[in-house]
Order: sequence, then C-alpha cells, then structure tokens
Amino acid sequence: MRKLSNAAVLTLTSLVLFFPFQPVQTEVTASLEHEELVDQLNLLLSDEKLDGALSGVSVRSADTGEVLYEHDAHDRLKPASNMKLLTGAAAMDTLGPEYTFDTQVFSEGKVKGGKLHGNLYLKGKGDPTLLYEDFQGLAQQVKDQGVSSVKGNLIADDTWYDDIRLSEDISWNDETRYYASQISALTASPNKDYDAGTVIVAAYPAAEEGEEAVVEVTPETDHVTIINQTKTVAEDGEKDVTIERKHGTNEIIVEGTIPLESSRSRSWVAVDEPSGLALDLFQRALEEAGIKVKGKMTYAQTPEKSDLVASHTSMALEDLFIPFMKLSNNGHAEVLIKEMGRTVYDEGSWDKGLDVVEEYVQTIDVDADTMRLRDGSGMSHVNMVPADEISELLYKVRQEPWYDAFYTSLPVAGKEERFVGGTLRNRMQDTAAEGNIHAKTGSLTGVTSLSGYVTAKSGDELIFSILLNNYLGSVQEIEDELAVTLAEYEG
Repeated sequence: MRKLSNAAVLTLTSLVLFFPFQPVQTEVTASLEHEELVDQLNLLLSDEKLDGALSGVSVRSADTGEVLYEHDAHDRLKPASNMKLLTGAAAMDTLGPEYTFDTQVFSEGKVKGGKLHGNLYLKGKGDPTLLYEDFQGLAQQVKDQGVSSVKGNLIADDTWYDDIRLSEDISWNDETRYYASQISALTASPNKDYDAGTVIVAAYPAAEEGEEAVVEVTPETDHVTIINQTKTVAEDGEKDVTIERKHGTNEIIVEGTIPLESSRSRSWVAVDEPSGLALDLFQRALEEAGIKVKGKMTYAQTPEKSDLVASHTSMALEDLFIPFMKLSNNGHAEVLIKEMGRTVYDEGSWDKGLDVVEEYVQTIDVDADTMRLRDGSGMSHVNMVPADEISELLYKVRQEPWYDAFYTSLPVAGKEERFVGGTLRNRMQDTAAEGNIHAKTGSLTGVTSLSGYVTAKSGDELIFSILLNNYLGSVQEIEDELAVTLAEYEG
C-alpha cells in the first residue's frame, strides 16, 4: 500500500463473504480527510448485484499520484478493453505519435510496350486503415509507371508479421465477429471505422413479396461468397435476418425474413484470410484502371531484387488513436502489438510485442510482474491486471511528451459525437461526469471496466480505475455511479 503524506490512514475491514469460522476479508484504504468519499464509494460497492463478484478500485490524485481510495486494488482482475491503455501507452512511446504504416507495390521484371513481363507484388506493413480508394490510388500509380498489363502473377506479401492470425484465447464462436478479426500485415477495411479484415453485409427487402432480399457487400469483393436464404415478406411480417460466416470458410449465410419497406439488416463480418481480401480489392482497382493481370493471384515474399512502383502511407498514429481508443477497436490493438514486436525485435508476433509492452511499463515503474498479458485488446479472459497498476500507469503517462494525444483519444462521457464520446457517448449524460470524464471502457461477459481522468467539484483532477469481475446480470450502472461520485466530490 502506498503511504500518504500529511494524512492519517484509515483501514476498514469488511466481511464480504461468510463461511463459519472462515471469514473472507477485503481491504479498503483511504486517508481520513477523504472519509466522505470513502463512505460513498463503499456504499456503492456493497450493492447486492456485486455479491460474489470481485471489485478492484483505485483512485489517485492526478497532481501527486497519492492514493485517495483503494478497494482490492492490488488483486489481479480481468481488464477487458482497459488493456488498450497499456497497449496504447507502449505504442505511443515505442512508435511515436507521428508513426505511419506503409503499403507498397513492387514489380519483378521489365516493362516493354506497357506490358510488365513479370510479377506484381502487394506488400503490406500492417496498415489497418486501407480502404478501397487507397487500392485505387496504388493502381493509378502503377498505371502512371506505364503499365497496362501484367504478364505474371499478382502476389500478396503479408510476411511483415508472422502468420498467426488470432491471439491464443479467441474462442471459435468469436472468430467470425468483427471484434475478433484476423490480424495480417496486409488487410483492408470497409469504412472509416477501420475494422480491418471485415466486410459489411447488408440485406434489404426486395421489390416484391416472396423474393429474396437484396444483399450488398462493402467493399464489393469476390473474396467472400454470399449464400442468400432470405425471403421478403408482407409489410406486417416479422423481420428476422441473421448474417453469419460459416466457420472455417468465406461463405456468408444470410437467412430469414425481411418485410417490404422495412429498414436494412446489417452486420460486420470478419473474413478468413484478410490478405486475400486486400489482394482481391487491389486486383479490382487495377482492372478499373485498365490494367489486366494475365497470371493468377497468390501469396509469396517480395524478392529483394524488385522495383518499387507504388506506395501508400497511412495516417499518423496519433490520428489512428481516435478510432482505436474512442471505438475500442480490437484489431488496431493487435496490429500495434505486432508492429512493436517488429520494430523492436524484428519479429511481428504477439510474444515479442507483449514483451515490449511489459518492458515499457517497467520503465515507468508500473509493476509488470504482477500482471498476465495475453493480447493487446483485452479480448482474452486470461489477461490479469490490478486496478492499482492501471491508475499508476495513467498517472505516469501524464509526464510523457505524447500525453495530450493519448488523453484526447479517450472517450468522453455523455458526448454524442461518435468520435468524441466514443463508447461513453450514451453514458452518464446529464450528470457531473458529462463532458468531464475521459476514460477507457471495457466489456466482456462478466467483466466491465472504466479507467481514466475526472475533475472533481473541488477542482482537483483525479485518476481512477474500476475493474468489476465475475458478476451476474449487469453492473454498469454501479460503475457509472462510482465515476459520477468522483465527479461530484467536493473535497
């Protein structure tokens, strides 16, 4: 426990579970001058919805780092997407806010009479923000080099990272979900949310009853196959459409009923092998630019003796942090893990990237030895981090030169603009927390977390970390009440 200066320390011990002769105790600490805050937070954490659950809470002064309140803050708990705070801080420090990702096109062979007598390589270096328009830009650059046809093959090079597509704790039934998309050094996104490795599938009612729904895929691609098993029904009929990718394939089954004149049904679907999606989009862009490819589409490493003919550079990391943190983009987190591994150890893998995260937090005196880190996004139920170490991290990064960009990327409570409020846009509205709390959310089955910054009514800026685990039902309301209590605190 951190010793507080100029304040006596009050230790409260309460019975949270009862077995005859074997009481289980939980420790709560705070300074005497904050007794009112202690009482308020303790009361909220005594809610019966948390009976049998685990609650780790840490509150610090943002100015001094002194602990103002703790409740089981040193116990290792699942952080869910609060894991992105560690990943993000390490990425900002290791890569830098101006860091960008390149995508390159190389040619092998000579161009004669507009014909490339050799192969064309599309080399990915991790950019999770590539849109179809970016592939169009690359294709135009190839055309500007005087190429009108490719006699050889069109080849995807995704060797910048290893070939392990999913972190080890992703369950099979999450594999087709957008939040568990496969990670490749060569990938593509369907829109400016930048959910890399996914396509958007939308079903619309047909013009007449009895017909199949109209199904659209964004971006348009042959990398997936749509199996349409839908029917358009009368206007007063039931809307019941499911959109699922068949496990281990790129067959997306759309089935069910959709009424005439009803709104669309839409879903983001993670594809199998996103490198193939990117290659298909590039082939389409080349064809659109008037460049024909005579050979086949395949995968290989770009030869050393090849010529750079086109390139695309991503947005800077500080800009990528907006969709990453505001929308809690899991794919971005895992790309950053692999990119850190590649940058520091010349190996784009989860193992090496997580090593970089642990090394970074140790440099700022956050205890990595008390954590278990298994991925960068927090999807794993095996991740374990104490609330105390998260609040310590949030205190230490305030001294970093990139802190402003890090802080700006955090969701803001109650702000409806999607890229401002993010995952907090519909929470804590019309409270002292609205527009005040800047914090990262986290959510898994039986897990919710919220860690960040708040200015109390006293004018003091506070840092907090709330990790609630192993509950049944929903306890997000309690989490919000804890945060609002900090915003309302008058000191």
